[in-house]
Amino acid sequence: MKKISLFMMSVLFSTVILAQTGADFGIKAGLNVANMSIEPDVRNTDARLGLHAGLLAHIHLAPEWALQPEIVYSAQGFEDKVSNVKWKLDYINVPIMIQYMFNNGFRLQAGPQVGFLASAKIDNTDIKDDLKKIDAGLGFGVGYLSSSGFGIDARYNLGLSNVNDEGSTELKNRVFQVGLFYMFNSQHKAVSR
Repeated sequence: MKKISLFMMSVLFSTVILAQTGADFGIKAGLNVANMSIEPDVRNTDARLGLHAGLLAHIHLAPEWALQPEIVYSAQGFEDKVSNVKWKLDYINVPIMIQYMFNNGFRLQAGPQVGFLASAKIDNTDIKDDLKKIDAGLGFGVGYLSSSGFGIDARYNLGLSNVNDEGSTELKNRVFQVGLFYMFNSQHKAVSR
């Protein structure tokens, strides 16, 4: 509980700081195609389809460069085709993307991500205590922001942490995301040089 309270205070403090910097705020949602890298016990798996949704802040550092921190709920996991069970892992992810913005609305993005495990089940059995509570990763992607404030982005999140807390099998998250977003503040919707 202490860690959650500290995290929430950090988010509140960060939001106040971001508001002072003139950051633009937005919302985002979309589709996840999630799977896991499993070693050395390679399994025949199918992706878990899920949703992601959250909030973002967009901070211009220069005309072409921006920093975009986000707080995003993300449905992850996979389906084990051998045992026919579904691993349902739900995270609260906090990516901090560095973006290079072209003057036509397109942008390239990359950055670190920390994920906090919210729930974990195999079918209906709770396995949260068997997994690590924090997942570190990297995100890479592209996006497009229109002058209306609506945008679309695609991102690949590469988990770097072994999230398995039991046994010798390594489990690492792999998530492809595609989604829509909307920026509320019109100040930086179009990049000007």
